[in-house]
Amino acid sequence: MRALTRRAFLATLPPLTAALLRAADSLPHSKNIKWALSLALWNYFPPCPFIDILDLMKETGFTGIRLTGFPGFLQKYKITKEQLQAELSKRDLQAVTISWNGPLQDPAQKQQTLDNARTAMQFLADLGANHLVVFTPGREKPGGTTPEGFKELCDRCNQIGEIAHGLGFTAGVHNHWGQMVQSRAEVDRFMAMTDPKLFGFSPDTAHLNLAGCNVVDTLDRYKDRIRFLDYKDSRWTTPTADVVQASGVGQKKAILPKDSASAKFFSSIYDLGDGEVDFPGCHRVLKSVNYRGWICVDLDTARQGPLASYRHCGAYIKSQLEPIYV
Repeated sequence: MRALTRRAFLATLPPLTAALLRAADSLPHSKNIKWALSLALWNYFPPCPFIDILDLMKETGFTGIRLTGFPGFLQKYKITKEQLQAELSKRDLQAVTISWNGPLQDPAQKQQTLDNARTAMQFLADLGANHLVVFTPGREKPGGTTPEGFKELCDRCNQIGEIAHGLGFTAGVHNHWGQMVQSRAEVDRFMAMTDPKLFGFSPDTAHLNLAGCNVVDTLDRYKDRIRFLDYKDSRWTTPTADVVQASGVGQKKAILPKDSASAKFFSSIYDLGDGEVDFPGCHRVLKSVNYRGWICVDLDTARQGPLASYRHCGAYIKSQLEPIYV
């Protein structure tokens, strides 16, 4: 018996407003921008079949998926690469990248790290994708806050960039709260220490904002190196109660104490337009360089469920962003 069917899952969601439903009728159909969703959101909901996730994407008009937890997600969802490609093709959807990470700061693990990055790109290539999003190690890792570790990180990313170039790929760094590339100073330092011909920028707007960056200015400064983006809204919010996530072990829910860093982070992530990120300004930057590529609406939480959040974000794209740059 399946843990949660799509029909049962949708039945648990609250009704959407008429205005949102009207706006969601034709989401989103930009000419220059291709819109994706991230598999990561589903880590915070009860398990469901992978095809149900794809059906929900298809229903909300997003055409790409960013895979996370590679290669473990294949076992988690009990699906092979060939089955994944077949299910994507049935729905005219596409796998667009992987959220990839490794011990980039550790010289002792250099070759294994490069081999793993190559494996991830070869997996993506078989699915028709051509970009790798590279997350940096956590700041708590050995070397995570040292000049030597940062240099290793940049050297390794240049080497990954060389591999990517040979495979017809691009690769770009993903800034993230709590990781080695978090602040604007660290973004600037990383970009200065990596070869623009080899390695690009795959920014996350929410994490830039939470790190105190001027999001639009940061994108503008590195607009020529942007190869992929996460559009995610945020506003630092202190939770007034424990944060409860539907996922957990067995039938139990995951409870994050309200005074924990994790609870504050999840409370600070919002659907597009509900936080403080200036997405129209970001879109004007992309228009200035005639960007034609993927943007991932990467949610870490969906307070009324994935369907409602996806439709809300799609409606925001349709009404606020497509008039600026389609």
